Amino acid sequence: MIESSSSPSAAVDVVLPCLDEAEALPWVLDRIPPGWRAIVVDNGSTDGSADIARALGAHVVHEPRRGFGAACHAGVTAATADVVCVCDCDASLDPALLPAVAGPVLDGAADLVLGRRRPVTRRAWPLHARLANVELARMVRRRTGLRLHDLGPMRAARREPLLALGLTDRRSGYPLQMVVRAADAGWRVRETDVPYRPRTGRSKVTGTWRGTWQAVRDMRSVLAEPVAVGAGAGTDAPEPAAPSRGAGR
Repeated sequence: MIESSSSPSAAVDVVLPCLDEAEALPWVLDRIPPGWRAIVVDNGSTDGSADIARALGAHVVHEPRRGFGAACHAGVTAATADVVCVCDCDASLDPALLPAVAGPVLDGAADLVLGRRRPVTRRAWPLHARLANVELARMVRRRTGLRLHDLGPMRAARREPLLALGLTDRRSGYPLQMVVRAADAGWRVRETDVPYRPRTGRSKVTGTWRGTWQAVRDMRSVLAEPVAVGAGAGTDAPEPAAPSRGAGR
């Protein structure tokens, strides 16, 4: 059961960037953990996604600027819980697994946890997207020293320190910029395996070679940024602060 937008608080807020995901939304929202709040960020859908999400009890935020990063930033800004998760809204990732991703953050054992995608079938992850991800993981290791295998969209962190990273990318580079700036800030970054299934509908990014390599170009720009002193500073964010090492709620 999903908490509606009228709920005063939630244990964790789950940001779901959404662009024409009407078919996937009922399954995705039904899988949100009990007591957690779904924040569906409508990024210009034309298939009634926002109305469906609202009818199913999710809190809906409208972000007119197109881009994965723009939608994620709007959702994190709208969140109120101490810990926020981000998850794709296309049914490729199961929100019911989010407690395993967020657990180390809630317990104070990690500052950022990424869901490492493990495809359950070959159809789940096109070859060109896998190759691009391997190359990006290699570049991340070179840039940050973090030995990550995936830059998947399922992740968890504390909201205020995340906003304090000052993330500025509003397109495909957002997930990477989060990892890079978190590493620069000395965050404890961890991976945990999550099953990855064929998405419902066509991907806006990895569904084509062109979309995939556009994302790679966005991410190369992020990797070219100078190392941030004390974490990244954005024009619309406060001075970064290290995450609290205390136990979660």
